[in-house]
Amino acid sequence: MAAGLLVVLAVSCTSGPDSPKSTAGSSPPSQERSASSELQSDYIDVVNDVLPSVVEITTEGGLGSGVVYDKQGHIVTNAHVVGEHRRFTVNLADHQQPLQAELVGRYRVNDLAVIRLEDPPSGLRPATFADSEEVEVGQIVLAMGNPLGLSSSVTQGIVSALGRTVSTPADGGSAPGTIPNMVQTSAAINPGNSGGALADLSSRVIGINTLGAVDERLGGAAPGIGFAIPSSAVTRIADQLIEDGRVTSSGRAALGVTVRTVLETDSAPAGAAIVTVAEAGAADEADLRPGDIITGLGDARISSVQTLAEALAAHSPGDRVSLTYYRAGSSHTVQLTLDTLRSP
Repeated sequence: MAAGLLVVLAVSCTSGPDSPKSTAGSSPPSQERSASSELQSDYIDVVNDVLPSVVEITTEGGLGSGVVYDKQGHIVTNAHVVGEHRRFTVNLADHQQPLQAELVGRYRVNDLAVIRLEDPPSGLRPATFADSEEVEVGQIVLAMGNPLGLSSSVTQGIVSALGRTVSTPADGGSAPGTIPNMVQTSAAINPGNSGGALADLSSRVIGINTLGAVDERLGGAAPGIGFAIPSSAVTRIADQLIEDGRVTSSGRAALGVTVRTVLETDSAPAGAAIVTVAEAGAADEADLRPGDIITGLGDARISSVQTLAEALAAHSPGDRVSLTYYRAGSSHTVQLTLDTLRSP
């Protein structure tokens, strides 16, 4: 049976001679128009302030967005936008001639990268990045980028949730990833928006647009669910890539191992088998060895590489946690202190 949709309408009766002309507590039309005009003015101000900092990045493999980071011509974007390329064509929002840029560094673990204009023009307008710890659910935000090649596009929404852990699909030959602490937004994020700005009404970038949710049941994008990397993580990673070309303080927890998923006889995931152990890392200090199969971390059950990544994303470097593993058919549990995830 087809599902029905019940719509309830609030109907006002026509006023009679003795009927009140307005409802108590309601705003006069002039005040409503004033509030609407003020909000519209705020939107326009944000677009005028932030959009000149949002660029279009073209590679041999496709198109994405980026945000001007400083007057030296550094631009922050997603690692999946730059892919394996090292040279790029960049179009500024307020500049007619395309510019050339080169890769500074990429950090695939957080899907972030920095490129640099070879000849930065005068008047380059870096964006202002917010402290993402101050972001609140319900804030109005604008997503800016170049979706589907439609340059300098703007969509509107709110911050729908904070602290989301999001699994990213394999792209360009890279393995799937897990990014913690992302900002969820209802502002539309479409292909080409990746690397663009998610801005608040104070004209500050609170995140870098990264991906939209996909509903496998619908076979496509899930409307109204997009994710952005929070600005504090962006600035922490970008500063290290610019200064050193690599990341040594990611703010993310690690065990100091490489792992692969192992399967039960019925092909169900059974755990994450250790392939290599980094010297002096958390796993090495706990006497873990190649061949050990990790089955638990803290309160999380580990059945695969992905579930281990998600469990680690919920922790911070320096956390003391329990780890359960199988060795030679026996289960063991150890306490260890998590490391910092560094550049591969």
